[in-house]
Amino acid sequence: MTIGALEHGDTATNAHDLSSSSSSSTSQPRRRGSRPPRSPSSTRSSASTAPPRSSTSTTTTKRSPSPIITFHPAPLSAENAKGVKNITRKVIKRLEGLGHLEMVDLVDLGEEEESGGSSGDGVRSGGEEEQEVEKVLYAMGREAVKKAQVTNGNGNGNGHGHAHVEKVKKATPDLEIPRKVLHGSIGFFTLYLYISEGDVRTIVLVLWMALAIIIPADLLRFKSQRFERLYERYLGFLMRESEKDSINGVVWYILGVNFVLSLYPQDIATVAILILSWADTAASTIGRLYGSQTRKLPARLPLLRLPLAPRKSLAGFSAATVTGAAIALGFWTWVAPLRAGGRDVSWAWEGGVRAAVGSGVGEGREGLGAGGAIGLLAIGLVAGVVSGVAEALDLGSVDDNLTLPIISGGCILGFMKLLGLGAAAYSGSSWFS
Repeated sequence: MTIGALEHGDTATNAHDLSSSSSSSTSQPRRRGSRPPRSPSSTRSSASTAPPRSSTSTTTTKRSPSPIITFHPAPLSAENAKGVKNITRKVIKRLEGLGHLEMVDLVDLGEEEESGGSSGDGVRSGGEEEQEVEKVLYAMGREAVKKAQVTNGNGNGNGHGHAHVEKVKKATPDLEIPRKVLHGSIGFFTLYLYISEGDVRTIVLVLWMALAIIIPADLLRFKSQRFERLYERYLGFLMRESEKDSINGVVWYILGVNFVLSLYPQDIATVAILILSWADTAASTIGRLYGSQTRKLPARLPLLRLPLAPRKSLAGFSAATVTGAAIALGFWTWVAPLRAGGRDVSWAWEGGVRAAVGSGVGEGREGLGAGGAIGLLAIGLVAGVVSGVAEALDLGSVDDNLTLPIISGGCILGFMKLLGLGAAAYSGSSWFS
């Protein structure tokens, strides 16, 4: 009885164990389904750090360890990698306004992506992520091509599948119109003072008085931010960006004008101021408009080896040269005779170069020669070349508003002296006779 009961109890116990193990095994998938998926790294780490199970517990529960799932991203093929590089390069060129996009390459790439993207079992791999990148780049390229087609009228119609991208419009150059208007108006005011026989000493005195106000105000704006804001609010439209951190160009302008008015004859000083006012303005305006379409000037002037500014262009140099020559020709033809009947000019149509050049007294003196059209053309040619070269010189931080009238006026004055010497030697007369 006891033995039978024990056997019956063992049988019941074994059946209970089997049923519990089977129920645990059948319910195990549901518990796994409720757990969040674990990454391969966490699975590996948990598997490596977990204490080893005893053989008894493994035999009793009959549970297998959780499977370790690893992901191996599939590398792109050589063709797809090349396609990504090509599309990337073309998209970058489109965004930068360079090159053109080829519709054939884009369509072929799109068909390859569509055919390759249809396969898969719903599990995202590294290869599919790379394909998503390709699709994004492909969509950007298609959008760029469509925009180019709309802009250019659905392509150029040559049948080659090319759609040229619209060229990026160049920014309109800043012509500094208010500054140029003030710069050029000084030339007309100078002509008025010359024709009306204004007193040169009075003009120079007024300019020095103006400079006595401008220089302290210009220095004060470097010390006081409040005054700087007020200064630039009312006068900033006449200043360049480079002048906001340095001395105002008006200071150098007045210094150059006073220099030539004080040391040169009145007609040559007037021509030098006109070159500063008009030739410099023409060079700056034409250079900004057409300088990019012409060659840059060489680093040094041929023969004389004078340094030229690297930013100067052939267009600006030509404008300054033509304007300077026109100023000299027009002034000594029509303007110079209007002041005091042409008695105190340095050159006249009849008689040519006057002995008064550089002496300050020449009224009643006879001409030394080199008059007429030949002498005028020679003076105009020299004035034009000197204007272009003086405007293009690179003298470091020295402002051209100071150097341009001094150099141009000095060169014209020196040429007239040489012209007078040559004419006097040819006629057998002396320079001072």
